[in-house]
Amino acid sequence: MRIASLLPAATEIVGALGLADALVAVTFECDRPADVRATRPVVVDTALPAGLTPAEIDAVVRDRAARGLPQYVLDRDTLRAAAPDLVLTQDLCRVCALPEATVTQALDDLGLEAAVLTVDPHTLDDVLDAIAAVARAAGANDAGAALVADLQRRLEEVDDALADRERPRVLALEWTDPPYLPGHWVPAMVRRAGGEPLAGIDGGRSVASTWDDARAERPDVVLVAPCGFGLDDAVAQAADVRDQVPGTPLIAVDSASYVVRAGPRLVDGIEAIAHALHPGAVPAPPPGRVQVLD
Repeated sequence: MRIASLLPAATEIVGALGLADALVAVTFECDRPADVRATRPVVVDTALPAGLTPAEIDAVVRDRAARGLPQYVLDRDTLRAAAPDLVLTQDLCRVCALPEATVTQALDDLGLEAAVLTVDPHTLDDVLDAIAAVARAAGANDAGAALVADLQRRLEEVDDALADRERPRVLALEWTDPPYLPGHWVPAMVRRAGGEPLAGIDGGRSVASTWDDARAERPDVVLVAPCGFGLDDAVAQAADVRDQVPGTPLIAVDSASYVVRAGPRLVDGIEAIAHALHPGAVPAPPPGRVQVLD
């Protein structure tokens, strides 16, 4: 099996299934397994300029979408040379990864007869189902079942640890300029971490809001989880959030790895957020995942 993963979450799933050796093509964002981007051809890159602020990124994305321009670039020659049997892609978010239609058309144009699996989870349960689906497509059913069972066990342990805890009202932000309220599996993550999610849409898309509306939610805690950014950037962006919701405790999280990427590390994210919301109830996560800000 030769697997081209055009989605970082799918690359991570393949690695967690013990199938890293089958990867023959990845994206510029793939970082799990740790050496995959350095040892595999990169066939997807961003079309966005580097070094933009959140507001500038939002403006560029909106402009490109309005003009029908792609947010990502597919290296067709390198994909042809990789000759995959299975291509993992998505149709969930055109801002987050290359859409399925683009991939399917490219495969037709290149004369590649690879199977295509679209990984489009909307909820936390869907993410677990997606892991099992990738395992089936790659012929690794047993590894998939074992991985999903372990993730479910860990979630149940968090549930048990927080069962009798008071649940703070948590406003999660998937973007900070402008503020975006969370969708898809993020409200469920907050809930499983022992919080009461505010204003998010379970299983839906994240939506732009205003700071007036955000303040009107009267959160006990704001979770700063900017899409695609690591912990250091989340901490830096939290400074602007603090100006908008003064006096409200803030929690910054490595969203790129543990919140928005629909793979096994969502459970790591839930455990980390649970510790931030309920210190002592669950074990402290390794450094670099979450930070409670004074």
